[in-house]
Amino acid sequence: MAPDTDPPTPNDEYIMAAADAMLAGTLALLTGHAQCGCAQQRLLMARKIRSNLYLLSQHPAVPPPLRLVVQRLHGHWDGIVAQAGVSTGLGIELPESRLWHPAPESVH
Repeated sequence: MAPDTDPPTPNDEYIMAAADAMLAGTLALLTGHAQCGCAQQRLLMARKIRSNLYLLSQHPAVPPPLRLVVQRLHGHWDGIVAQAGVSTGLGIELPESRLWHPAPESVH
């Protein structure tokens, strides 16, 4: 019986579904967070992990049982982010926001 698809060639690209890509990226961030020694980088990774978990918990392609698990993990990472921000005392501003000018008192 012939396979339904051709075998991959070196020039083929693997196109991953959005939810799968988000899950893979989140797993990579979890690994980076566990191995990182820099408090600022750990806090930024924790924020991104929390954001990714929220997006996964809302994604329609994620099966409902996995969505429930991801929602619970998101709540857990809320606490981790809050604790990391307080314990490190880092007031992290993203580069884009540091360059913003304050709003004027009034416009003439």
